[in-house]
Amino acid sequence: MESLLLLDTSALLTLRDDEPGAARVEEALEQPGRCYACFLSRMEVLYRVWKDEDERAGRLAYEQLKALPLHWVEASEPLLEQAASIKARHSLSLADAWIAAAAQQVGATLLHKDPEFRAIANLPQEWLD
Repeated sequence: MESLLLLDTSALLTLRDDEPGAARVEEALEQPGRCYACFLSRMEVLYRVWKDEDERAGRLAYEQLKALPLHWVEASEPLLEQAASIKARHSLSLADAWIAAAAQQVGATLLHKDPEFRAIANLPQEWLD
């Protein structure tokens, strides 16, 4: 049986932009009920595409993201505490701390192409090529 995966924002943008690794993200999304994403990735996709392209493209990317077959890990006190613990012990962005905590909370392997996550030894990870 395929393991659970949590898609980092980098994986979601890889799919959107059809970058190397997009086929792996598509393959993951074809496994019903196996893919998760952190609530914060919705904001990251919206602002990054808006900033790089324009507001209309950002909003379209946001709507397309919401249509993907993902289970969303929403903010909660336990997730906040786990994210704070990760942020206190590792040099990574605030968003990445939440995303790593979400992967740990659901017991998922983090699918990404963000080198910041490599510092977290106890986080199962799959690097997108």
